[in-house]
Amino acid sequence: LKRRLVPMPKNKLQEVIFSLLMVLAMVYAMVCYNIALAQGGLHNAVFLLALRELPIMAPVAFALEVLVVGRLARRMALRLVCVERDPQILVTLAVSSMTVCLMCPLMSLFSVALFQHPGVQLPAAWLQSAALSFPMALCWQLFFAGPAVRFVFRLLFCRPHAVPVPEQSTESSSL
Repeated sequence: LKRRLVPMPKNKLQEVIFSLLMVLAMVYAMVCYNIALAQGGLHNAVFLLALRELPIMAPVAFALEVLVVGRLARRMALRLVCVERDPQILVTLAVSSMTVCLMCPLMSLFSVALFQHPGVQLPAAWLQSAALSFPMALCWQLFFAGPAVRFVFRLLFCRPHAVPVPEQSTESSSL
C-alpha cells in the first residue's frame, strides 16, 4: 500500500478549509514580520498588533487564494512537475513556491497601499516591500506553515489506516 503523506483536498469544503488554515498561518506570520520590520525589530507587542491587522488582511488573502492564485499557482507548478511521474513532495513544493510567487507581490501591494500611504512612491514602496517579504514568505511557507497546515489537515480529514495485528499462536513455546 502506498501512503500519500500530503493529502490533497478532495472537495470544495476541504479546499476552503485548507485555504483558510493556510491563509491564517501565512498572513499572521507575514503581518508579524512586516510590523517587526517597520518597528526596527521583533518585540512582544508585535504579536498583539498583528492580531489587529489579521481581520483586514486575511479576508483579502483568502479571496485572492480562492478566486485567482490557487488555480493559477497550480497551473504554473504543473508546467514544472508532473503529478503522475514526480514525487509528491516535489509537486507540493512546486505548488507552494508558485503560490508564494503570486501571493507575496499581491499582498505586498495591498499592504503598502493600505497601511503605508506612499502616494506617488507606491511602485518603489511596493517593490521594496515585496523584495523584503519574499524570502520570509517562501521560507515560512516551505518549512513551517505548509507542513503544519498539512499536518492539521491530515488530522481533520485523513482516516487512520488499519494496522494489521499479528495473529497469536495457540501453541505455547517451550524452552
